[in-house]
Amino acid sequence: MVHGRVSRLSVHDVRFPTSLGGHGSDAMHTDPDYSAAYVVLETDAEDGLKGYGITFTLGRGTEVVVCAVNALAPHVLNRELGDIVGDFRGFYRQLTSDGQLRWIGPEKGVVHLATAAVLNAVWDLWAKQEGKDPRTLVSCIDFRYITDVLTEEEACEILRQSQVGKKEREEQMLAHGYPAYTTSCAWLGYPDATLKQLCSEALKDGWTRFKVKVGADLQDDIRRCRLIRNMIGPEKTLMMDANQRWDVPEAVEWMTKLAEFKPLWIEEPTSPDDILGHAAISKALAPLGIGVATGEQCHNRVIFKQLLQAKALKFLQIDSCRLGSVNENLSVLLMAKKFEIPVCPHAGGVGLCELVQHLIIFDFISVSASLQDRMCEYVDHLHEHFKYPVLIREASYMPPKDPGYSTEMKEDSVKKHRYPDGEVWKKLLTAQGN
Repeated sequence: MVHGRVSRLSVHDVRFPTSLGGHGSDAMHTDPDYSAAYVVLETDAEDGLKGYGITFTLGRGTEVVVCAVNALAPHVLNRELGDIVGDFRGFYRQLTSDGQLRWIGPEKGVVHLATAAVLNAVWDLWAKQEGKDPRTLVSCIDFRYITDVLTEEEACEILRQSQVGKKEREEQMLAHGYPAYTTSCAWLGYPDATLKQLCSEALKDGWTRFKVKVGADLQDDIRRCRLIRNMIGPEKTLMMDANQRWDVPEAVEWMTKLAEFKPLWIEEPTSPDDILGHAAISKALAPLGIGVATGEQCHNRVIFKQLLQAKALKFLQIDSCRLGSVNENLSVLLMAKKFEIPVCPHAGGVGLCELVQHLIIFDFISVSASLQDRMCEYVDHLHEHFKYPVLIREASYMPPKDPGYSTEMKEDSVKKHRYPDGEVWKKLLTAQGN
């Protein structure tokens, strides 16, 4: 039984100075400080249960997301958890359709990132209390704007059909985990020596799928891709990620020149909003055997619906914080299943791996029932700051064993990295003379 009233919401601006080492650097985001708006929901339940939610950011701007979380707080404070999850679709819509806050969305940008942080905390609370059956899960989804491709009845039917073989798939996940790929070896800001060293270590650790950042300089891309391909050999999988750097014709031209390195996909080749642009790139690169992947910056389920309708992607990349938490991600997983497009989530950052492991293992067990062309991103940064960090074994995500959404951070980590008054930032800002 779900119990407890939400008695307090606190939100923290937590930042890690990853830009100092070039970690996370790509053609568009050259100096990211991996950060999070970190939400803690407290309840008046006797067991003192708390829910922890995050949304991922890159440093500056986290304070804006924190403001948006505080603006949404009245919708969740003093509400019974049982009432929230009893009509989770209604609660989701209440957050995303606030008559005034909606104007600065709707369902996109800062206000949607803040919505994800709040909802992620609610899911963390709920997951600690009870199991969910398929009909309950479908009742969490807001089908508004997507019924032309997925109805509630169709969603129930997909989940019902995937009950077949579910036990075997659960056992498979417990034994072998969900296949992952690494992005940690080839950030754009890494010198060649670091790139070689990290690639070599990853190969020793059993990694077979690698992603390289491209898009800033063609000749440098050719050189770096050759270096990586030579290191990993012809049989390993290589993906490329341009992080929205190119115009449509430029993307086709650039990738035609990188085709010799046999990339499985090019990720975010152009603006994440350009559905028809992605479709044009997808069509042009298909004869080269290169698929288009995108999704980490797709605002909402409506953009994903159109990308699927337009045959604009070959690999769909959900993000656990960009979309409105589990509620909205469920709708995208179900649409991807209907269109038979593999889901390969975006992860990394702060806590994204911890969150997305739940979604992708659920997708395999209860939705797609397939590992064909599927893998989940893994970035080896900042897991030590979480109480229940992801467990990677033989380049696979092992299913989490602890109840909840794996988002609780260590108190000491939050304290030290709170911006701007945490110990880490006090030192850095003093050194920078700010």
